[in-house]
Parts: sequence; structure tokens; C-alpha cells
Amino acid sequence: MKYKLIVLDLDGTLTNSKKEITLRNKEALIRVQEQGVRLVLASGRPTYGIVPLANELRMNEFGGFILSYNGGEIINWETNEMIYENVLPNDIIPRLYEAARTYHLTILTYDGAEIVTENSHDPYVEKEAFLNKMAIRETNDFLTDITLPVAKCLIVGDPDRLIPLESELCLQLQGRINVFRSEPYFLELVPQGIDKALSLGVLLEETGVKREEIIAMGDGYNDLSMIKFAGLGIAMGNAQEPVKKAADYITLSNEEDGVAEAIEKFIYQQ
Repeated sequence: MKYKLIVLDLDGTLTNSKKEITLRNKEALIRVQEQGVRLVLASGRPTYGIVPLANELRMNEFGGFILSYNGGEIINWETNEMIYENVLPNDIIPRLYEAARTYHLTILTYDGAEIVTENSHDPYVEKEAFLNKMAIRETNDFLTDITLPVAKCLIVGDPDRLIPLESELCLQLQGRINVFRSEPYFLELVPQGIDKALSLGVLLEETGVKREEIIAMGDGYNDLSMIKFAGLGIAMGNAQEPVKKAADYITLSNEEDGVAEAIEKFIYQQ
């Protein structure tokens, strides 16, 4: 089988614990692009937080794609064309804001290169800013100062306080938005139906690539759908157990150049 697309999760997959692409992974990914294979970076990160990695891999030269917000946006990184966009309903945002206040937690969203929040010194806000290499813009009025519509909000804070809030929002907003935790301290609030596999389906229609011609690599629960969807689903050595069970192959961990190891096994031998 000649593979045409490699879909990569970022944190825990493409990047190591320092949130960097190792030299071996970088060289392997540039080499496969030179052979005509296109890359898709698929992450829960906002688009701005993915751009530096896309540029490091020279995806603008080879026609790669950014799939941000867990599939809420798809961008052709060669042309900067927005292929697909899904956003939160505007009327939901005040409800999310009030819920965060009630539970004494911090809510944030994204505006270009900035994270917008009323609590810039929250350690979990700082963690999100570090992860995405984004500046924090503090506001005294979150609901007035954000730019609608938004692709995603994040409520951050102590995991013990997030647990009951997650249950409450799942019950209240069922059928309108998706609510889940990507980390114990991060509660993701995204449009209904956001899913990496569903967005890949949109991308396949755009590119004419078949499912059987895709390799998908990931480590977390939000990678499960794309690993099952792809012709070849690969779990990292550090992946969650359900991800490993769903995968066709388990490569080395993200600290051991697992992406390069898989490429060398399945692409260079094509």
C-alpha cells in the first residue's frame, strides 16, 4: 500500500517532553514529504499553537494541512485556505462563563496569537500559554472583550472542582456542545460533533485520498477515532491502553523517536 497522508497528534506523539520535534523525527518527516507524502498535524491546540511546528516541518512547501481544535478547523498550510470551520454557538459562551465563576475556576479562549482570560496568573492558564507559545491578554470583562464566534473555550483549575462541573455541563448542554477533559486540569468546551476522524473525512473529500492511504499516529483518547479511521493506525509506546488496543501497530514512545521508527518501517519500504 502506498500511503499518501500521515496524520500526527502533537503532544505525546510528534513532540517530546520538552514540546520539541527531535532531529530524527524532523528529518524523517521532511524526507517523506520529499517523496510526495503529505502531513496533517491534528491537535486540540489552537491553530496558532500548531503553526511553529508546521513551519519547522516545511509543510507550507509540501502542501500539508493543520487540523486544529481537535478538528474544529482545517487549514491548507500551503495556501492558508480555511477548508473547514466549526464554532461554538454564541449564546453558549455566557453560560460557560457563569459556570466557571460559580465553581471558582478560570475560563479562557483564543484570539489570534493571544489567550484571553480574566486571570492571567492562574498556573493552568500559564501552562496553556507555554504549551502553545502564546501571549496572555488579561481582561476585566471576558464576555465583552472576546471576539465571537470562538472555536473553543477551556475551563482550567483544580481537577477535583472540574469533575462536578464537567458532569453538570455534560447534562445541561448535551446535544449542543462537546465537554471533555484533555488533562485532569483542562476542561475542553468545543462544538458538537468535533472529532479528528470526522474532520479527516472532510479532508479526504477535499483531497481525494482514500482511508486506506492514511497513516494516523497518536497517544491519547482524542486520537482513538482517527486511529480506528485510518488505513494504518499507530499508537505510541506511551499511549493510553485503549489507544494501543485499537491500533494496528505500536511504535516506540515519543521520547524514543517513535514517529521516525514507524515511518522507517512503513514508508521507506514502499
